[in-house]
Amino acid sequence: MTQTTLTPKATATRRHILETGHALVLHKGFSGLGLQEILANSGVPKGSFYHYFASKEAFGTTLLHHYVETYSDRLTQLLATPGTGHDRLMRYFRAWISDPGDPSCPGWAEGCLVVKLSAEVADLSEDMRLVLQGGVTRLINRTAALIIEGRDDGSLPEGADAARLAQVIYQMWLGAALLARLSRSPAPMAAALSATETLLACPASPDPGAMP
Repeated sequence: MTQTTLTPKATATRRHILETGHALVLHKGFSGLGLQEILANSGVPKGSFYHYFASKEAFGTTLLHHYVETYSDRLTQLLATPGTGHDRLMRYFRAWISDPGDPSCPGWAEGCLVVKLSAEVADLSEDMRLVLQGGVTRLINRTAALIIEGRDDGSLPEGADAARLAQVIYQMWLGAALLARLSRSPAPMAAALSATETLLACPASPDPGAMP
């Protein structure tokens, strides 16, 4: 059954399976998660599962598509509040550390499937890898657009190429999220936040060939 032919009830069931699977994958990874565990926790029989997904890999690919789109929607909502390019950009990175809706709750990095699955799916499934890579590329592009916006409104100085800077900053945050999991400490994330402010504040280097 394709998504376009799903009834409202079937759409809700499919979403429930995906949301249940997301929580399980965050806990156990993809390879370590068995189909029976997905079925038991989502409360659907095996036949119903295959009504929505042709295989476990198809489920994983759909799960990542769902995650990427949901994340994009959350980011759009977060950035909707007016502010300078700098303000909106840092609002996003602070969300990695604590949930904007409830500062006492873990940040977005806790539920990030890029953090959890990148190394695993790179060698496991080309389809899943491409979905994650596409999501990361979209996110880096949005970050670059915010850097450009900040430079246009004067809240950020001119500096390094926005696309390359956005990629470096994202890579830094991805590494910080992994180290935070490993150390069970928020310190790497706090360091990434401080380093991001420093990188964004760096003005463009003068042209060595320019006249004084």
